[in-house]
Amino acid sequence: MSRAIVFAYHNVGVRCLSVLLAHGVDVACVVTHGDNPNETIWFDSVAELAARNDIPVITPEDPNDPAMVAKLTALQPDFLFSFYYRLMLKAPLLALPRHGAWNMHGSLLPKYRGRVPVNWAIIHGERETGATLHQMVEKPDAGGIVAQQAVPILPDDTAFDVFNKVTLAAEMALDRVLPDLLSGRAQPRAQDLAAGSYFGGRKAEDGRIDWTQPAFQVHNLIRAVAPPYPGAFSDSSKGRLRMLRSLHPTGETGPHGGRPTLFARDGRLFAECGDGRLLRLLAVELDGLPLTPGTACDQINAISGTSTLSLS
Repeated sequence: MSRAIVFAYHNVGVRCLSVLLAHGVDVACVVTHGDNPNETIWFDSVAELAARNDIPVITPEDPNDPAMVAKLTALQPDFLFSFYYRLMLKAPLLALPRHGAWNMHGSLLPKYRGRVPVNWAIIHGERETGATLHQMVEKPDAGGIVAQQAVPILPDDTAFDVFNKVTLAAEMALDRVLPDLLSGRAQPRAQDLAAGSYFGGRKAEDGRIDWTQPAFQVHNLIRAVAPPYPGAFSDSSKGRLRMLRSLHPTGETGPHGGRPTLFARDGRLFAECGDGRLLRLLAVELDGLPLTPGTACDQINAISGTSTLSLS
């Protein structure tokens, strides 16, 4: 029986840990994160899954601390797995397992190496992403690939929708390759990093909308940071607008000559963007209160004295 140390968090961590257990892997220890009280916890708990299976759980602030490395070395692991663990693992940890350290990444490497790959893929209008199991080396997301599973990104998918698909893709990829990995038959394929891309993390301010951009770019940002993420927003003369859901642009042009404008028509809410195209808005908040399509004309008139609200 192969012994593993598992670094894991989030839904991908839960599902991939479940795969290891289903294949009879002896998980000697799970290293995870304590939930941040300032973060919206919308995902499943790796710690709870480990506890149900009587697996020891630790939540070190620094997994690379020499004392922690010594503690994990004593477990004599055959494998180390990282499934959406948020901290970088350095060389001493990566050298621990006899048969390698392996990471599950939420993109089709070498594209979208780095942080929050699902969100970045949507922002850039990708029609496909997936999950990749690869060797861990000190350079992030750069090791040889042993399994990939692609999933589609549909034009109105939000990051939540795509993340759920990527979670399933990760489970499928790991389940398919694990027998060969455990037996030593898996042959990693080197990445061509020059053909890929690397992106950093995102913060709430990155959700600010530039309405002078084309409608399709605004739509991609809205769906990439839609709840449970912080949401896309802009500030108007009447308060902060949060755009929570939109429909992909059809090419219809608006009546305001490309001047960014929020308006209601036929019981529907629209934004005219910088290219003159219309973006239909399905869920909008103004200062935390819903701006509903059915009453938006009256609401906009009440706050602005006219049937439109400037977005510039």
